Amino acid sequence: MPVVDPSLNSVTDAVPVEVEPTRRPPRRPVRADLLALGAYVVLGVFVCLNYWGDVQGRVSSHLPTDHSWFEWLFAHGAYSVRHLENPLFTARQNAPDGVNMMANTSLLGVTLPLSPLTMLLGPQVMYALYLGGALAATAGTSYWMLSRYLVRSRAAAFVGGAFLGFAPGIIHHANGQPNFVSNFLLPLIVVRVLRLGEPGRWRRNGLVLGALVAYQIFINEEMLLLTALACLVVVLAYAVQRPRAARAEAGPFAAGLGVAGGLALLLAAYPIWFQFNGPQSYRGLQGGVFHNWGEDLVAFVTFARDTWAGDPAVEKTIGMTEQNTWFGWPLVLLSVVALVLLVRRSLAARIVAVLIVVFTVAAIGPVVRFNGVETDVRGPWSYVPDDLPLVEMMMPTRLTLVVAAAVGVLLALIWDAASRQGRPVTDRARVPAPRAGEPTSTTPGEAPAPLASGRRWLRPVGYAAVALALLPLFPRPLPAQPVDPPPHFITAGGWRPYVPAGRTLVPVPIPSNVHGLPTLRWNALTGQQFPVPGGYFIGPNEVGEGVFGAPNRPTSSLIYSTMDAGAVPALTDENRRQAVEDLRFWRASVVVLGAHPREAVLRELVTALIGPPQRVDDVWVWDVRALVG
Repeated sequence: MPVVDPSLNSVTDAVPVEVEPTRRPPRRPVRADLLALGAYVVLGVFVCLNYWGDVQGRVSSHLPTDHSWFEWLFAHGAYSVRHLENPLFTARQNAPDGVNMMANTSLLGVTLPLSPLTMLLGPQVMYALYLGGALAATAGTSYWMLSRYLVRSRAAAFVGGAFLGFAPGIIHHANGQPNFVSNFLLPLIVVRVLRLGEPGRWRRNGLVLGALVAYQIFINEEMLLLTALACLVVVLAYAVQRPRAARAEAGPFAAGLGVAGGLALLLAAYPIWFQFNGPQSYRGLQGGVFHNWGEDLVAFVTFARDTWAGDPAVEKTIGMTEQNTWFGWPLVLLSVVALVLLVRRSLAARIVAVLIVVFTVAAIGPVVRFNGVETDVRGPWSYVPDDLPLVEMMMPTRLTLVVAAAVGVLLALIWDAASRQGRPVTDRARVPAPRAGEPTSTTPGEAPAPLASGRRWLRPVGYAAVALALLPLFPRPLPAQPVDPPPHFITAGGWRPYVPAGRTLVPVPIPSNVHGLPTLRWNALTGQQFPVPGGYFIGPNEVGEGVFGAPNRPTSSLIYSTMDAGAVPALTDENRRQAVEDLRFWRASVVVLGAHPREAVLRELVTALIGPPQRVDDVWVWDVRALVG
């Protein structure tokens, strides 16, 4: 368990430096920190630039449904606070059954505290504002971790922090999935794990770690699990390489870990119970579909779609999997060369190497893929049961997000090592002597030998190598596409006389994970003032397995098939009877059809099922209160 000593500003044994007990490290200027944070904020705004051109009329081009889901989540947070309702469950979509928000990606740790801003600005503005802010915040906390605990060069910490916050895999998820860019607590969690072994501080460190873990549960449980796995590998790698120090630190580490686990469980026990046992909970996904999503080996050396060197068409060659690595060949080459040069000098580099190897192999999936083709070689996930607790919902490819984080740390180490090349020994960073009973920050034979001043050329070469590897990965502004605005009937409140308390508004088409994206936004952009059937979420099927969206009712299936065919099928009395039955199940009081590419055929279908509509404002309205009772 590597110990972090705050007086050293470095991870013990992580950076080999020379010990000189008479001087303390200089305080880092606040100006440099502010400049780094400012640069991250500017980059966050740049990435979201296409949204700001028309923030209320654009959504992600790559994941428009996910984009709308997270707008809906911000509206959910505001609705829960305004009405003092349980945020762990909602009946505002999938009426009347509702949605278990803890069993879905709910981002409650963000949407609840930001609810006043959502009420003021609206969910669309809040989404774009938060997305850029989350990217910058993650880079900022990563910079803090690196600059305070691992490297001496602020520039090195800036480079590493920028990659951790804006890596290709992170930018990929920024296309509609802000939960995977909300990683600003993870560097703080890692630091606290590494500090658990500090003598005499296990109680405080454990309490802080427990609070951070509990809060991260309400942001992204999957990223918390990946971080926990990464920390486990780090601790084991440290213990193997520093067995004596690990034994000395094992007591306070275990005590602090117990405190952290106890506090996290105390704070999150009920929400976790609700997630697995509350209404609309489920056990695993139907068929374990996520387990098939392994990382293609060619993806590691390919430039990501949303980077300056990326080609939008390349994903069709490799396959439509998530772009969690896609580092490009220059960065992969630099990483291999750097590890070869640094592993003998730096414990941190050796641990980074272990992380990269372990999680690269683990991310391959059940079958090894090469350039979009499945080989006959079995991958590690072919031996993992689909229903294994905790990992049953994981995608193997997402394990490479740990690889991306390790590469970010490696970039900081590379830059930091380059910044020291050619300096006289007296100019090197110095740290105070270790405290009594604590392990020293150097080990015989571990510290790199001083380099002669004639080798100063290595410094610009190192800087240039990092720059050339990273410049092709500079992110493009996220692509955005226009989305139809909600009808004036909806935004102006024309629906109010038709929807009494306890009843639902049925938009056509019914919202789902495939159809009805605009109609789901009606609910979000009105502050969830009326419930709707269907929706975009994960809920249980008839045997308790998780499935995407609500189980289709006969009428919703008929609507979707009519949309796909572009023509109304021959209808029977059974279709009409079932339509009334479905409206009763949904507790409908009004059916609404707005502008839609299939508006004519949908109006013909609904009219044939339940009778003629009225034209009210800019929508077609079927008042079904008398029909359903």
